[in-house]
Amino acid sequence: MRRILAALLLCALLLCPPARGHSGEIDLSPTAVPQASEAPAALPPVSGEPLLENPPIHMGCAAALLMEADSGQIIFQMNPDAPRPVASVTKVMTILLTLEQLAEGRVRGEDGVTISQSASGMGGSQVLLDTGERQTVSTLLKCMIVGSANDAAVALAEALYGSEALCVDAMNRRAGELGMEGTHFENCTGLPADGQHTTARDVAVMARQMFSHPEYFDYSTVWMEDIDHGDGRVTQLVNTNKLLKLYDGCDGGKTGSTNEAGYCVAATARRSDMRLIAVVLGAEAGKERFAIAQRMFDFGFANYRKYPVATRGTRVKGVLPVTGGESDGVALALDGDLTLLVNRGDEQRVGLSPDLPDSLAAPVTQGQAVGSVIVTIDGREITRIPVVAAGAVPEKRGVVKRIFERWVAGL
Repeated sequence: MRRILAALLLCALLLCPPARGHSGEIDLSPTAVPQASEAPAALPPVSGEPLLENPPIHMGCAAALLMEADSGQIIFQMNPDAPRPVASVTKVMTILLTLEQLAEGRVRGEDGVTISQSASGMGGSQVLLDTGERQTVSTLLKCMIVGSANDAAVALAEALYGSEALCVDAMNRRAGELGMEGTHFENCTGLPADGQHTTARDVAVMARQMFSHPEYFDYSTVWMEDIDHGDGRVTQLVNTNKLLKLYDGCDGGKTGSTNEAGYCVAATARRSDMRLIAVVLGAEAGKERFAIAQRMFDFGFANYRKYPVATRGTRVKGVLPVTGGESDGVALALDGDLTLLVNRGDEQRVGLSPDLPDSLAAPVTQGQAVGSVIVTIDGREITRIPVVAAGAVPEKRGVVKRIFERWVAGL
């Protein structure tokens, strides 16, 4: 039997074609690293520490925060975690939930909504909806974004969740998912209510989510529009965000004001490739909140630029050793995109350092998480970019096993 096996192995060596070895070439394009889904890998949130310790401009309000939208980096802040009422800025969360349901296909813009008595009876800012009136989801969303209409907000809350109370439950759940630790909602409108509060930081967080939906800007840039109630009556909507006319690049925002909240705004402006978010809470006058937001935008656009630090799929220099594998090492690649906000001319302050193991044990699969690259500004860690294997390294096989596999392949 041994003689027969030896003869078979000799035939395998002589007759089967040699196994193809690794060519030593690796595709370096970003698509070389396979992913579980088409969506880019999510990076950890950028550090909540502001780039500046103190506001560099006069504020004149109770709390404020300036953020770059893509990275979530905070440029400066004032009393960012002080809990406060924010009046109709509360509707940012109601708007966000509606946009998310539209994006998920759970509701369509053309879906009709019958206005309830509780919705039509809301006080404060309204679009003057009648009980029994029919409007589309899209129209009600427009009324909420443009005119800050309380009746439209409650009508949408009831249509999407069954009641305002259930909508408020969803608002608080979403706030928890977003890490809004200083926020609690009691209604979907922002009308005064005991226990309802949020912070400048949390407003920036939920506003950033809202501004991430392109559909939002289809409504936010409307300055004036008539709403047809279907019975010959028309209500004129006028945008409450006066920064649309006052500030070049402003294309969205949410205002709010009550006696207890003062005058508030969460606004956004875009210039070139950079979008900023300015949150102003507790200003003493409506014009003052807009003036403060303008100064905040001016400072941000004048002093900062976006700096592309890394692109997903970029090769990490060198090869990581692999033990017990068919190859002695494996190439690595970044598994995330990262753009940071830096002072103009200060790109050299950004540092990159690897956090990788000394080696890996075979087998190694392509796309396997390996470690990370630490991103720092002036030596302070800002975030980490995941690093994955750019190729596969199978476990080393024994000599007899390789000869037998060649023989089988030859047959």
